[in-house]
Amino acid sequence: MFHLSDVRFLPELPDHHAAIEAIADEAFGPGRFARAAERVREMAAHDPALSFVAEHSGAIIGSVRLTPISVGEAPSLLLGPLAVRPDYKNRGVGKALMRLAAEAAKASGEGSIILVGDPPYYQPLGYRPLTQGSVTMPGPVDPRRLLGLELADGGLDGLAGVIGPRPV
Repeated sequence: MFHLSDVRFLPELPDHHAAIEAIADEAFGPGRFARAAERVREMAAHDPALSFVAEHSGAIIGSVRLTPISVGEAPSLLLGPLAVRPDYKNRGVGKALMRLAAEAAKASGEGSIILVGDPPYYQPLGYRPLTQGSVTMPGPVDPRRLLGLELADGGLDGLAGVIGPRPV
């Protein structure tokens, strides 16, 4: 029997990459490479210090990644992919990964996280719709699915413009 308390949440390590890719393929299929968020991930590498995996019985069952980005001139993070193996969906693994990533980002001094996702899933975790037209992805995206989480007071204020890689 599965219990969330039996899941270990760990920082992402290089030896997790194959499992993470397999989970993302399983969750999203080959169509994931056509998504606007994937264009961003092609421009900027995720931050392993802000990315996590879920392990159960020695197997990686889920992962979440955060990628440093700029929205216009403002720094932010792009969340994704968030993926959980089908047998473990709707059991709290994804939400636990989301909370862990947000806590780590806040502790590192980040001001906000944005993502493209379903509002009913993400709004209970504090994400809210961004002002339509304020943020532009490098590809088509339903503006109702562009959501943000404020990690610091005013963290979403002034987020406007095209999403791109964060200058180093």
